[in-house]
Amino acid sequence: MSKVIMVQGTMSNVGKSLLVGALCRIFKQDGYKVAPFKSQNMALNSFVTKDGLELGRAQAMQAECAGVEPSVYMNPILLKPTNDVGSQVIVNGEVVGNMSARDYFAYKKSLVNDILKAYKKLEEWADIIVIEGAGSPAEINLKKDDIVNMGMAELVDAPVLLVGDIDRGGVFAQLLGTIELLEPSERERVKGLIINKFRGDKTLLDSGIEMLESMGKVPVVGTIPYTQLMIDDEDSLSERLGNHIKDEAKCIVNIAVIRLPRISNFTDVAPFESIKGVKVNFITNPREIEDADLVIIPGSKNTLSDLRYLRESGFEAAIKKFYATKPVIGICGGFQMMGNLVSDPLGVEEGGSLRGMELIPMTTTLSGQKYRSQTEDCFEDLFGVFEVLSGEEFIGYEIHNGISSIDASANIPEVIERDDEGNIILVQQGNCLGTYVHGIFDNEDLAFRLVSELANRKGLSLDNQSALNYQEFKEGEYDKLAKVVRTNLDMDYIYGLLK
Repeated sequence: MSKVIMVQGTMSNVGKSLLVGALCRIFKQDGYKVAPFKSQNMALNSFVTKDGLELGRAQAMQAECAGVEPSVYMNPILLKPTNDVGSQVIVNGEVVGNMSARDYFAYKKSLVNDILKAYKKLEEWADIIVIEGAGSPAEINLKKDDIVNMGMAELVDAPVLLVGDIDRGGVFAQLLGTIELLEPSERERVKGLIINKFRGDKTLLDSGIEMLESMGKVPVVGTIPYTQLMIDDEDSLSERLGNHIKDEAKCIVNIAVIRLPRISNFTDVAPFESIKGVKVNFITNPREIEDADLVIIPGSKNTLSDLRYLRESGFEAAIKKFYATKPVIGICGGFQMMGNLVSDPLGVEEGGSLRGMELIPMTTTLSGQKYRSQTEDCFEDLFGVFEVLSGEEFIGYEIHNGISSIDASANIPEVIERDDEGNIILVQQGNCLGTYVHGIFDNEDLAFRLVSELANRKGLSLDNQSALNYQEFKEGEYDKLAKVVRTNLDMDYIYGLLK
């Protein structure tokens, strides 16, 4: 049997995903075969495995930290919110259907066997499994039939590390209050407390930590400093969805990403964020487009709803004006919105049809079957600012409902790329580049090539930087994360907890 440890949090977004990633990296560095695991994940960022199955992006990131291939067994249940009261339910990488929160709450207990089967698959090869919880174990209204926090810990007899976020305030109340709301048997599982995202002199915490340990009867095993790292985030609570401001005096290229209400896979823009001299802003006001050098329309979990938002908010008009002289990139749902029409005859999202932004002569028809695939291809002969990508290979993944087709028109796009089955994966029309491929700019130095060309066209340069290989950059960030956590966490104590 694999040894196991679990990381739970006092609330969402306290840093559980990154701490699990850090532990995966540390154990890998120490010579162990490691697997991350999260029984149930609610997130709009997802990843497609080589066998065409879908899991949470955070678990794919943690697998990279562990140096192993992402597997759907690492995240057997994925919930992707479709509106404020319901989600698409994905089990073992396949879509089961859309459910309201109440319906899913009644259904989820039936998934325990799927969770255990997935976990046992990881046990077949992993020395250590690092489990991530979700939200808080102290959500007393949801504790019945819990399958992701203490319920999961009990299923596999895992010791628990409880993490609180001091940057958001009230960390002592977070940690102590959570412990107090647990059942006695659950409190026994909490073997260590971690204070995350601390800024300043740690000695100022000493008296508080002493009182916390005395009252909670659980040792504080680490205080992790607030650290700026470029690592994929889990969900829309991510800090990167605010304006990503850098030193304005050093800003050479300004990229505006439309902050769609149902934004998904916003990690597609991460390669641009990693480049010095590039400012990436997730914007909510159409006026912010005016100062941009590139606009990106990201993926969406509800294309029709977000397309309507673009129209009603004034973004559509602003994008069309921008497109006349500067480049626009649409990815997945953003690509679909660029067409002439998005049709939903089966009511996959909300039914009916909606006129697109008419930047590309294309019609998209949504269907009940989700297309999932890893995609490997190369850019054909692009033109304009995108010419610097011509002939370059890329690997990414597709997750989308619907098929797009080019309309019969006198203005057929000059570049149309298709997969082996004849399905459109990329189109260039004038200053527009649209693609179904997520992670397309993660490859080698593609993002750097594009922003360098944008800078050149302004008569500027990116400080004579060497070309940035994004995959190598990510590996460096994972090592930095591991170093920070190893330095500030009692790893001897952690190893002593492994069962």
